[in-house]
Amino acid sequence: MEEKIILNMLKGETLLSPFATKSENAIRINFEGNDIRPPFFRDTDRIIHTSSYTRYADKTQVFSNIDNDNISRRFIHVQLVSKIARTIGRALNLNEDLIEAIALSHDLGHVPFGHVGEAILNEISLKNNQGNFMHNVQSVRDLMNIENNGKGLNITIQVLDGVLCHNGEFVQDEYYPKNKSIGDFLSDYNNCYKEDNYYKKLVPMTLEGCVVRISDIIAYIGRDIEDAINLGVIKEEDLPKEITNVLGNNNKDIINNIVMDIITNSIDKDYLKMSPSIYKSLVSLKKFNYENIYEKANSKEKIAEYKKMFETVFKGCLKQLKDNDTNSLIYINFINNMSQDYLDNNTNERIVIDYIAGMTDDYFIKEYNLIEKDMK
Repeated sequence: MEEKIILNMLKGETLLSPFATKSENAIRINFEGNDIRPPFFRDTDRIIHTSSYTRYADKTQVFSNIDNDNISRRFIHVQLVSKIARTIGRALNLNEDLIEAIALSHDLGHVPFGHVGEAILNEISLKNNQGNFMHNVQSVRDLMNIENNGKGLNITIQVLDGVLCHNGEFVQDEYYPKNKSIGDFLSDYNNCYKEDNYYKKLVPMTLEGCVVRISDIIAYIGRDIEDAINLGVIKEEDLPKEITNVLGNNNKDIINNIVMDIITNSIDKDYLKMSPSIYKSLVSLKKFNYENIYEKANSKEKIAEYKKMFETVFKGCLKQLKDNDTNSLIYINFINNMSQDYLDNNTNERIVIDYIAGMTDDYFIKEYNLIEKDMK
C-alpha cells in the first residue's frame, strides 16, 4: 500500500521536462530514510514548521517602522516569490516541489530593518572577524546550523543551493544553471564569508533555482512600487512612460508581462531567457526603484539611529554572555534552546550575530530598549 502511495506522490514527475530536477536526484549531506513524501516536498514541510519561517510575519520588506497594515512584510514577499516561481515552473514542466522549498526559505536569514539592517550587521561581523554577513548565506546557515536547536534540518543540497544563489539584485537576460557536487556547494557557501563580492559569482545548480532567482525580482519590483505609492513616496505618474509602455504601470501587469515573456522565451530550453525589450525595461525599472524608493526609504538620521541600536544590542548581548547573565533574553530565548554542540563550535560573536539575525523588528526594538536601560 505504501509503495502505491509513493508512486501516486511522484506521478507528476513523469511529465517533467528533461531539464527539470527529479526527486531521485535529490542530495542530502546526511543520509536519511524516505517516507511517502518526495524529498523536496518534505523539505518544504520542514521549512514551514521552523521558528524562523514564523518570524517572517514581522520582518521588514522595504519600509520599517511604518504604522500601516497594508504595507508588505517579508512573509508576503516569500509567498509572492513562491507563487510566481511555481507559475513559471509549471508552464516549463519543472519541479514545483523544489521551487516551493527554495522560494519559501530564501529569506529566512533577513535581519531586522531589511537591507539596511543587513548592511549594518555586515559591518559588525567584519569588525569582529566573523566574515561577511549576507542574508542569503544566513538563510542557508539557519537551515544547516541554527534550526532544530542548532542541529540543522538536513535540507537537500538543491534547496540550500537555490537559497544561497537566489540574489535578486542582479538582473540577467539569460539564466543558465551550473552543475555542482556537495563539495562545490559547500565551497561556494564558505567562500561567501571569506571573499568580498563572492556572491556575484554564485550560479544556481538547478533550473528551478534559476526560476526562483528571477522570480525574486518579479515579486518585489512592482509590489514595492505599490507600497511606495500608498505611502506617498512616489506617484503613479512618476513612472517613466518608456518603461510602463512595455511592462505596465501596476503590479498585476508588471508580473504578468514579465512572467509570460520568460515562459514564452524559455519553453523547451535548458535555461531561462527574457526578450530584449522586457529585459531592458526591467533593468530600467529596477534603477528607477533604487533611485526613487530604496534610497529614500530611510533617512541618514534613521540609518544612524539603526547603527547605534545594532551596536548597542551586539555589545550588550556579548556582555551578557561574558557575564553568564542567565536572566537576559539571549539566554531565555536563544542560548537555553541550543544544543551543546552549537554552543561549543561557535564564538560568542557568531552566536550573537545569529541571535540578532533571527530577530523580528519589534523584538529587536524590545531588546535594544532593555539593554540601553541596563547600561544607564
